[in-house]
Amino acid sequence: MVNRFSVAGPNSKYKLPGAQPAGFWAGLWHGLIAPVTFVVSLVNHRIGIYETNNRGHLYDFGFILGVSGSFRGGGSRVRK
Repeated sequence: MVNRFSVAGPNSKYKLPGAQPAGFWAGLWHGLIAPVTFVVSLVNHRIGIYETNNRGHLYDFGFILGVSGSFRGGGSRVRK
Protein backbone atom coordinates (compact mmCIF):
# COMPACT_ATOMS: atom_id res chain seq x y z
CA MET A 1 0.00 0.00 0.00
CA VAL A 2 1.29 3.44 -0.97
CA ASN A 3 1.75 5.94 1.85
CA ARG A 4 -0.73 8.80 2.06
CA PHE A 5 1.67 11.66 2.70
CA SER A 6 4.02 11.08 -0.25
CA VAL A 7 7.07 10.55 1.92
CA ALA A 8 10.14 8.71 0.68
CA GLY A 9 10.79 5.12 1.65
CA PRO A 10 10.12 1.56 0.52
CA ASN A 11 6.36 2.14 0.29
CA SER A 12 6.53 5.31 -1.80
CA LYS A 13 4.51 5.64 -4.99
CA TYR A 14 7.79 5.97 -6.92
CA LYS A 15 8.65 2.35 -6.11
CA LEU A 16 5.54 0.88 -7.77
CA PRO A 17 6.09 -1.11 -10.97
CA GLY A 18 5.99 1.20 -13.98
CA ALA A 19 6.12 4.38 -11.87
CA GLN A 20 8.04 7.41 -13.08
CA PRO A 21 11.05 8.44 -10.94
CA ALA A 22 10.59 11.34 -8.52
CA GLY A 23 11.30 14.71 -10.12
CA PHE A 24 11.69 18.31 -9.06
CA TRP A 25 8.31 18.71 -7.36
CA ALA A 26 8.69 15.52 -5.33
CA GLY A 27 12.17 16.66 -4.31
CA LEU A 28 10.82 20.03 -3.24
CA TRP A 29 8.09 18.35 -1.18
CA HIS A 30 10.49 15.87 0.43
CA GLY A 31 12.83 18.74 1.28
CA LEU A 32 10.06 20.79 2.87
CA ILE A 33 8.94 17.91 5.08
CA ALA A 34 12.49 16.63 5.79
CA PRO A 35 12.68 17.89 9.41
CA VAL A 36 9.45 16.10 10.32
CA THR A 37 10.21 12.94 8.35
CA PHE A 38 13.66 12.74 9.93
CA VAL A 39 12.14 12.57 13.41
CA VAL A 40 9.53 10.04 12.24
CA SER A 41 12.23 7.94 10.52
CA LEU A 42 14.01 7.50 13.84
CA VAL A 43 11.12 5.35 15.11
CA ASN A 44 9.65 4.03 11.83
CA HIS A 45 12.12 2.32 9.49
CA ARG A 46 9.64 2.39 6.58
CA ILE A 47 9.92 6.17 6.27
CA GLY A 48 12.87 7.90 4.61
CA ILE A 49 13.77 11.52 3.98
CA TYR A 50 15.25 11.00 0.49
CA GLU A 51 13.68 9.13 -2.43
CA THR A 52 16.19 6.76 -4.05
CA ASN A 53 14.14 6.34 -7.25
CA ASN A 54 14.60 9.89 -8.54
CA ARG A 55 15.53 11.80 -11.70
CA GLY A 56 18.94 12.85 -10.39
CA HIS A 57 19.83 16.52 -10.48
CA LEU A 58 16.23 17.71 -10.84
CA TYR A 59 15.19 15.88 -7.67
CA ASP A 60 18.33 16.98 -5.84
CA PHE A 61 17.74 20.63 -6.77
CA GLY A 62 14.13 20.49 -5.55
CA PHE A 63 15.22 18.71 -2.36
CA ILE A 64 17.86 21.35 -1.55
CA LEU A 65 15.38 24.17 -2.23
CA GLY A 66 12.82 22.45 -0.02
CA VAL A 67 15.24 21.90 2.85
CA SER A 68 16.40 25.52 2.71
CA GLY A 69 12.76 26.64 2.59
CA SER A 70 11.85 24.53 5.57
CA PHE A 71 14.54 26.35 7.56
CA ARG A 72 13.37 29.76 6.27
CA GLY A 73 16.10 30.24 3.71
CA GLY A 74 19.11 29.67 5.92
CA GLY A 75 20.89 33.01 6.14
CA SER A 76 18.03 35.30 5.15
CA ARG A 77 17.72 36.67 8.71
CA VAL A 78 21.38 37.52 9.19
CA ARG A 79 21.86 41.03 10.55
CA LYS A 80 24.48 43.40 9.17
